[in-house]
Amino acid sequence: MSENNLLQIETEVVKALKNTFDPEIPVNIYDLGLIYKIDVDDYNQVTITMTLTAPNCPMADELLLDVKQNVEAIEGVKSATINLTFEPQWDKNMMSEEALLELGFM
Repeated sequence: MSENNLLQIETEVVKALKNTFDPEIPVNIYDLGLIYKIDVDDYNQVTITMTLTAPNCPMADELLLDVKQNVEAIEGVKSATINLTFEPQWDKNMMSEEALLELGFM
């Protein structure tokens, strides 16, 4: 797989994540800073390492399923694996400027 194709898929993954929202917060999960790492291998298998705003998030299962489905819906993606981590623990400093503005923190 060419470097261009891998970058194109990664760009599409970011777009999909920017269209995925935490059900309790009106900001997408990418701008919230919940995505720690995106890996696309030579077989177009995507691995995402992410976190949640709180370990006891009641919507965790739904959110993880949304991420998996949204990424697997991208043309060319063979599969998506979502790894959940709480290291480092999420805090509002991980949010983009857009998210901070949207939520009134700036």
